[in-house]
Amino acid sequence: MHRALARTEPAVPITATPRSSAYDWGLLLIRLTFGLLMAGHGAQKLFGIFGGMGLTETGKGFAALGYHPGKIFALVGGLSEFLGGLGLAVGLFTPLAAAALIGVMINAMVTVTGPHGLWETSGGVEYSVCIAVVALAVAMIGPGRLAVDRYFRWGAGGWAEGAFALGLGGIAAAVALSL
Repeated sequence: MHRALARTEPAVPITATPRSSAYDWGLLLIRLTFGLLMAGHGAQKLFGIFGGMGLTETGKGFAALGYHPGKIFALVGGLSEFLGGLGLAVGLFTPLAAAALIGVMINAMVTVTGPHGLWETSGGVEYSVCIAVVALAVAMIGPGRLAVDRYFRWGAGGWAEGAFALGLGGIAAAVALSL
């Protein structure tokens, strides 16, 4: 590999100057948008707010999709979206938050949207793919300086953090789909 292309320092240096950049604010915008929307989506399932059905009705929907007991799976899915979204939004335990969102989106693609093709207009996987990819990208890039994780080793992102998020999300999805 050409020496100029080799990168040994983290994407977001922990000891960087205190001034934030457009990069940091851009990552914050992505994290807040996707994270808070996913937390809201989870709150719909858990608490029945923002036009959601709440845990009991969502559980019935999960049971109709083949998840038994439906209410338990609705709780796990709702908590994954809610806590994963909040974690992504504030940049706390970012690889774990990304894994939670990736796992939920894989399940959504397999059980709900997959049979409808790619595009959202046909009920397809487009939206779920976008959320999963953004979550994975943030885990790999790192949450930026405007995040709680900036003080931790995983706050700089990297291949290991991306592999962790994708691997754990995939394993969790596979377990949920196999039960």
